[in-house]
Parts: sequence; structure tokens; C-alpha cells
Amino acid sequence: MEPRGTEPAFRGRFLSVDVEDWPGQPLHEVLHRPGAAAVLPITPSGEVILVRQFRPAVRQVTTEIPAGVLDVEGEDALTCATRELHEETGHRLTVIEFLAGYYASVGFTDEYVHLFWAEAEGEPEGEPEVGIEVIRRPLGEMVTAARNGKVRDAKTAMALLLADGRARPSGPGPGR
Repeated sequence: MEPRGTEPAFRGRFLSVDVEDWPGQPLHEVLHRPGAAAVLPITPSGEVILVRQFRPAVRQVTTEIPAGVLDVEGEDALTCATRELHEETGHRLTVIEFLAGYYASVGFTDEYVHLFWAEAEGEPEGEPEVGIEVIRRPLGEMVTAARNGKVRDAKTAMALLLADGRARPSGPGPGR
């Protein structure tokens, strides 16, 4: 389906907003983004590699899985997730698999997030991105935190809950 009419309201580097006219509905402001890729990296010892960084939109430091916008011309989601893991944490992965995908908030944006999980090398080969603190936590601890509503970032909570109980990319998961 397509709107009856569209008026551009804002154009930025990574997002745009259109005001759309749909038959029988009030005008809708729709946020367009190129999408994103995120990866749940698990070390050989069963720890999840997370990043802590300040997020201006929520005005606080958040703990998340590595992720980034699909903003490199011709780059697919898997390549983006792999690149972001290395850029943000200095870690490389050994195996990566698609976990799931979702629309960030269907009420106002078309942004689609691709979730992956990966087995990452135990030690980084580079430095984390400026402004990022890398932390490692046991996978089970983080799954419990997500179940208890303590993981406030949606992509991180979703990846943890979806990965819970599944075999790790290269074999059985921790505790199996």
C-alpha cells in the first residue's frame, strides 16, 4: 500500500521524516532510517561482550550489544554487524549466524534491525571505539537480567532472550 500523498518534513544524514496522507486516517509522520545490524557476541568462555556508551536521546549511559546503522554503500547486514563488533570492541568473530529481525517501532518508523549472534575471539585484537567501555558478563547472568526487565535496550534484551537455550553458533551453548 502507498499513501495518497507525501510531504518531506526533514532530511538528515541518517534519517528523514515524511508527513503521509492515508485514506480515512489522520496525517502520519513517518521516520525513515536505513536499518541497522546488531550482534550478540559470545566468547569461548561463555561471556557476552557488551558496550557501555552515552546515548544523547535518552540522556544516559546504556549497556548494549554492538550495533550500527546500515550506512555503508552496498554493505549487507551481516558485514555491518561484523564490522561494528570490531570497531566498537576490538574483537573479531569466528562464527556468525542470523538470529532474528524486527521493526523497531511500527507505529512511526520503517527501521528494520537485523540481529545476529556470534562466537567471538576471547581477547580483542584492537582498542574499543572512543567513548565506548567494553564489558563482559556471563551469558546466563545477562539472560536472567533480560527476563527480569533489567536490560532496557530492546535489541539487547531481544537478542539475549532469543539466544537463550539455543546452541551457540559452533556447538552446544553454556550449560548444555
